Amino acid sequence: MKRYHQVSAFVLCGGGSSRMGKPKGLLKFGEQPLILRIASLLEPLVSTVTAVGSPERYVDLGLHVIDDAKIGSPKEKGKTAGPLRGIASALISTRTEWNLILACDLPYLSAEWLDWLLGRAMNSNRQIVMPRTARGLEPLAAVYRRKCAKPILEALHRGVHKVSDALGELRIEFVTERDWGHLDPAGRVLYNMNAPDDYEEARRWLEEQRP
Repeated sequence: MKRYHQVSAFVLCGGGSSRMGKPKGLLKFGEQPLILRIASLLEPLVSTVTAVGSPERYVDLGLHVIDDAKIGSPKEKGKTAGPLRGIASALISTRTEWNLILACDLPYLSAEWLDWLLGRAMNSNRQIVMPRTARGLEPLAAVYRRKCAKPILEALHRGVHKVSDALGELRIEFVTERDWGHLDPAGRVLYNMNAPDDYEEARRWLEEQRP
């Protein structure tokens, strides 16, 4: 694995977590909150790691945090920020050409898979490199060029909230499970956690990985 100095990583943790009942990034996973586990995978690979969400909620973890509630129209401020606003917040704050955007509820991520995705992006001439699985597109496990900020902000100002609707004019390179299957034979690397049952399943999986 190598360090990608031209890549910043952003972990989106501003969702309401209504089904889980508590902030997913703060769920204990192994010996630490899940968001810190993801950060520990990222730190050897990228130039910086930033959480995008509520500074008050996450700053005590020692992470650099930017607020995702300041993007959008005035009537929306104070509401739970959607993922498109989180992506926009990341891209307007970045100083690097490429930016890895991740959800905070991806317990099965591996450093090997992240390294593979970043390597693929470095060789791409598109604006976004995005996984596509049998469940659909994965915009919260994708790599974006900084120049995507302008069209995404424009979409937000038009009232667009769905990520896929905001990316329609951008050039995207899709990667599929067939491309990375050698790194993820169980096909679970991009499974996320929406509900307590998902969390318990991920915790059991983690215990099985231990020697």
